[in-house]
Amino acid sequence: MRVRVEDYRREAGSIVIANPNAPTGVALPRAEIARLLEDHPDIPVVIDEAYVDFGGESAVPLIADHPNLLVVQTMSKSRALAGLRVGYALGGVGLIEALHRVKNSFNSYPLGRLAQAGATASVHDDAYFHESCARVVAGREAMTRELIRLGFVVLPSSANFVFARHPARGGPEFAAALREHAVLVRHFNKPRTAPYLRITVGTEDDVRRLIAAAVLILGHE
Repeated sequence: MRVRVEDYRREAGSIVIANPNAPTGVALPRAEIARLLEDHPDIPVVIDEAYVDFGGESAVPLIADHPNLLVVQTMSKSRALAGLRVGYALGGVGLIEALHRVKNSFNSYPLGRLAQAGATASVHDDAYFHESCARVVAGREAMTRELIRLGFVVLPSSANFVFARHPARGGPEFAAALREHAVLVRHFNKPRTAPYLRITVGTEDDVRRLIAAAVLILGHE
């Protein structure tokens, strides 16, 4: 369930990778991104870092040495501004100029004054940003420990969710059972992902409700 840089050693017009990955939450180290860039110096390589603030290693420092690298980030996750649809790109002059030339043809979410004000306020309140990210990471680790205690296999996550499966129950069955307890999780019914549930890190109360429901479903004491 990991992205393997070796799998990308073939001809391509461009490469786009989410890092940390969705839906697994697994992150590639920056050194692996550097290897990918060295293998493909002549095509655009786009790294989507929507979840990087929850424990991933950003590829931004690689931009100086790799003019074909474009890093895209969003304020919808770690800065909790999902409704404002604020995102941005970081890259070399050539790629940014190319984005400016085409953005008005493809950008269906122009930023209004409210979105700009919210984004600006978020950047200025750095202390709250770091506190919020730390709270999510702590919640993720606590939830992971509890899931493992119940017998779940949990992939190492650097996002604000975990990807987990239980050997005793199939993914669709477990998701449906949790729904009966008013706990909603994501399930992706594809061959590789079908056994897994993507479980978002919520509040402490949310996590308690999830674990309590899982205990009832599994019949644990």
